[in-house]
Amino acid sequence: MTNVVKVGQVAIGDGKLAIIAGPCVIESADVMRATAETLKAVTSELGLGLIFKSSFDKANRSSGGSFRGPGFEAGLKTLSDLKKEFGFPVISDVHETSQIGPASGVLDALQIPAFLSRQTDLLMAAADSGLPVNVKKGQFMAPDDLGLVVAKMTSRPRFNGLCLCERGATFGYHNLVVDMRSLVIMRGFGWPVVFDATHSVQLPSAGDGKSGGDRRFIPHLARAAVALGVDAVFMEIHPNPDKALCDGPNQWPLAKAKALLSNLRDLSQASLALTKKYLAESEEPNDA
Repeated sequence: MTNVVKVGQVAIGDGKLAIIAGPCVIESADVMRATAETLKAVTSELGLGLIFKSSFDKANRSSGGSFRGPGFEAGLKTLSDLKKEFGFPVISDVHETSQIGPASGVLDALQIPAFLSRQTDLLMAAADSGLPVNVKKGQFMAPDDLGLVVAKMTSRPRFNGLCLCERGATFGYHNLVVDMRSLVIMRGFGWPVVFDATHSVQLPSAGDGKSGGDRRFIPHLARAAVALGVDAVFMEIHPNPDKALCDGPNQWPLAKAKALLSNLRDLSQASLALTKKYLAESEEPNDA
């Protein structure tokens, strides 16, 4: 049985698909507001819970000259302003334990970046914040390794729920693959599973000093994960991905968000109904 995690007013793990989405990194006011306004309208129309995501700092960049974001204080203010205007909960990455206290005053959930998913002090400090935490599985980790992450975090007295996020595994140089078995394995730890449909198509460091990607595979991988029964889909969405300041090749165009999210909602509902029917007839355990 999956524990339900509440992020603001959005429930993850209650049988309804949730969406975590927004630009990769905080950019101009126009980009942020346009994305927030459209995603709020689309998810409200489709009946999907939205958690708005954008990073105040992308600390893990291929090149020292890559755009990292507006910085901690300015980025938190942007997220706070969007949260007040549109009424959705917000999430962002934290990279250091010192960021967690101030970030917790604005964010409704914390996110642990994939490359930091084994950092014990960071994981425990995030759990101690009293906020729910979305932990990205490191590209170098097997899905069963997440059991140790769960043990670290659930041991903390102020622990308030976590999600486990698949974002692809390193497969040779400059490439990631998604092993769909990992979604089933991670579900076995009792916490909601999130599928990162955009970072899963990233081509790390393949773009001459920056990461490349292949966004044409985003809908296919997202549909496969939703059909399997994930609790939420994470997508980085931008009004003009080809001009995005970070991870453009693996961001989804804002103009195409409604069509894809509508499809994922319908698929999620159908998958849930068919899975219940199958389990009732087969008497197999529901590990998906």
